[in-house]
Amino acid sequence: MTRILVVTPNWIGDCVAAQPLLMRLAERRPDVVIDALAPGWVAPVMEAMPQVRKVIANPFGHGRFDPAGRWTLARSLAGQYDEAYVLPNSWKSALIPFFAGIPLRVGFSGEARVGVINRRHRLDEKATPLQVERYAQLAEPVGTPLARPLPNPRLNRSPQQIAATLAQFGLAESPRPVVFCPGAEYGPAKRWPERHYAELARELAARGQPVWLLGSKKDQPVAAEIARLAPDAVRDLCGVTNLAQALDLIAHARLAVTNDSGLMHVAAALDTPLVALFGSSSPNYTPPLSERAQVMWLQLECSPCFQRECPLGHFNCLNQMTPASVLARVQSQLEIQS
Repeated sequence: MTRILVVTPNWIGDCVAAQPLLMRLAERRPDVVIDALAPGWVAPVMEAMPQVRKVIANPFGHGRFDPAGRWTLARSLAGQYDEAYVLPNSWKSALIPFFAGIPLRVGFSGEARVGVINRRHRLDEKATPLQVERYAQLAEPVGTPLARPLPNPRLNRSPQQIAATLAQFGLAESPRPVVFCPGAEYGPAKRWPERHYAELARELAARGQPVWLLGSKKDQPVAAEIARLAPDAVRDLCGVTNLAQALDLIAHARLAVTNDSGLMHVAAALDTPLVALFGSSSPNYTPPLSERAQVMWLQLECSPCFQRECPLGHFNCLNQMTPASVLARVQSQLEIQS
């Protein structure tokens, strides 16, 4: 049996993108046991992966060094693992496997990681343009091209989990909703305008289609504005559910409408039909990996800029994406299910 510790990224979408690496490791070594060292806010995503035996809490968030704390956690893991895969590119993210004495520590070169990472891959952005490909490259011998095709991420939610979450919030099992995920933690240049979401919600409500809003506590102001503009058209659950419950509700939904966000990748990995709205970012780098996903991207001359705020001040890449055009995509997706 090979025992592997995976040090996960800190972002939900990146954790989803890491799953094909785990799939490949499990496929090639059927006796492998994989545990994930993950921040609490992404742990439910890792727990929804059948390749992961357990999740170990990583309490060291962005910018927190705490070498003594890392040493203490590492020593509690000493002797338990044969290999570690370190997905973040920072030096400090590799310290716990190093302090734990895990013999093989795999990751990309960067931030003077010689020694702490002892099987170092060099990132080739042209050969692996997608984030999911870059993580999966770590399963290959150094210098060996990535074996394609890759499997798409697939998260698991059971009917029992979904039923429990519906019951907890008093949500009807039928009719199944369209869920909106209107947040994007990266910044407003990735968020379709609240007024557009509200207009779309009103159009769907007029057709008898329930709409639920999902997101984190940070997304509550955005959701509250949509609910204010479409008060009888939405059920606002932003910041009310935890991430595991949000997974249940997305898995239950007829369709999701999302910005380029972590929940977009979750919806794709749950195989929920999806309309994904891109503005300042590019689906050529982090697309939703599902055959049931449709991407909308205007590809204006100024995009992708990958900025948090529109550098030109107009946000045209999302403002000019009309509710009518998104409604047409939503309706086509819903008709496929009919």
